Amino acid sequence: MRIAFVMLLGFCAGSFCLPIAHAQDADIEEAGKSPLETKFVSDGQIRMSLCPGAITLTGKDDNLLRVSYTTRAGQESDVKVRIQVNGNQASIRVRGCPHNNFQLKIEVPKSSNLYARMFAGEMNIDGIHGDKDVEIHAGQLTMEVGSPQEIGHVDASVLSGDLEASAFDVSKGGLFRSFDHQGPGKFRVHAHVGAGQLGLR
Repeated sequence: MRIAFVMLLGFCAGSFCLPIAHAQDADIEEAGKSPLETKFVSDGQIRMSLCPGAITLTGKDDNLLRVSYTTRAGQESDVKVRIQVNGNQASIRVRGCPHNNFQLKIEVPKSSNLYARMFAGEMNIDGIHGDKDVEIHAGQLTMEVGSPQEIGHVDASVLSGDLEASAFDVSKGGLFRSFDHQGPGKFRVHAHVGAGQLGLR
């Protein structure tokens, strides 16, 4: 186990305190422990590198990063989770996922910007408002993007499979399917599945 925290609170002179900065950095690494969590700011940047499995990414009101998982008894010790926080930047890395009956849930502040990569599996993203850059080599990716009025640019693609984007009235299937959309909002969405299914709603 490795845990490191750094906090800067401010400067005080007599009874007067001037807040200079407030940050909490962390470097937490555990094997076989669930859940694992640390504080993190809203509107931050979160990078994720995830091993194959059934993954749920959920936005919450809490200013926390929380990683929890379930698997068969006796396989917990194979799972290794590392969370690193540096100001408004965070990374989550999960390794050693069992091949069967593994479910991973990652909770982040609902206002967050995501960058996530996974080789294969099923990923569902709900309740997160911000930029999203997500790719899966093979499997199923389902992403809630919110109102089209919140979106500035979307590019989505599958090399082989189905592309369903109900939020934008798009439905395609086959090889090398893609679409781009430009809207009035500020958020950017990039979604890609190599082989499988991609859904935006």
